[in-house]
This record gives sequence, C-alpha cells and structure tokens, in this order.
Amino acid sequence: MAERERRRTPPYGGVFVPRSLVLDAESVGRAVRRMAHEIVEANKGLDDLVLIGLQTGGVPFAEAIATALVEIESISVPTGKLDVAFYRDDINLRPVLPEAVTEIDVDLNRKIVVLVDDVLFTGRTIRAALDAIIDRGRPRAIQLAVMVDRGHRELPIRPDYVGKNLPTRRNEAVNATLDGVELGEVER
Repeated sequence: MAERERRRTPPYGGVFVPRSLVLDAESVGRAVRRMAHEIVEANKGLDDLVLIGLQTGGVPFAEAIATALVEIESISVPTGKLDVAFYRDDINLRPVLPEAVTEIDVDLNRKIVVLVDDVLFTGRTIRAALDAIIDRGRPRAIQLAVMVDRGHRELPIRPDYVGKNLPTRRNEAVNATLDGVELGEVER
C-alpha cells in the first residue's frame, strides 16, 4: 500500500501495522527478475516495449524491472511514471491528492506498454490507468505486471505477470516495496 493510498484511507489517514513478512528483500528481487524474464519471453524480446510504473507504489517496481531487463538482454527499455488520480471512478468519494507526476517521454502508439503496480486489489486503479494510457495514444498491446495480486477483484482485470499471489481478507492491507512484502492492517 503506497503512502498516498494510506493517506486517502478514511478518515483520511492511517498507519500501516505489519503483522507478518510475506517476502523479504531477496525474495522480492527474485520475483522481479522472474517477471523480467517472463516479459522477455512473452514478447519475444524487448522491441517496442515501454514500462509504465503507476504512482506511487508501482514506480520502484517498474524501475527494478527495467534494471533487470538490462541485465538480461543488455537493452535499456523506456520507463515512465503515471498518476491516475484524475481518472479514478471514486474521485467524488475520496480526496484527490495529485502530488505525483506523470512522466511519459515516449510515443505510446504501436508500442507494447507494460503497466507496473505494487498491489492489485479491486482492479479500479488499473481501469483508471487504462483510460489514462489510451488518452496518450494507441498502444499495440497493454500488459499488467504486479508485485502482489491479493484478489477481491471488482472488475474483469487479470495481471500478465505476478510476483506473488497472496490471498487476503478484504480488511487486511498489503505493503509491497523493494524491501519486502508485509501483510497487516491500517489503523485509523
């Protein structure tokens, strides 16, 4: 759970309290490298590939995948950042905190865009990201890589690359960073 999302949790604040460590930093690194290998294999290389990290939690994972792709294929892949705050369908239910920037310095037309996020939950952030990407061009394909898929989907969205499937209860929270993946609760 990214810091910005914690601050948006009613009553517009909360502290993540970890209960258990699911993956340590070394395990997260292995999962990132595995996802990078899967991206290369699924796309038969890296031609026309662009990585887009979703602000705020997905950006470090997109950068880590980009680094792993350089180690695997010796090719640097364009990487961008996307803030979907104004594309969310709950914009009237939660305060908008558009402090994160969108930086996409490459034409997305006819590219293979891999959206990268830390945790996939209901799918609504990804729906917003799809709208935001389509507003910027017409990619040949859009794929999804997430560090943690925790279930509870409300929309028909499925990741192409997953670091860890982690079944959770709806009231639990997941904190996924390059330092590890923790399961816990947000105390208000």
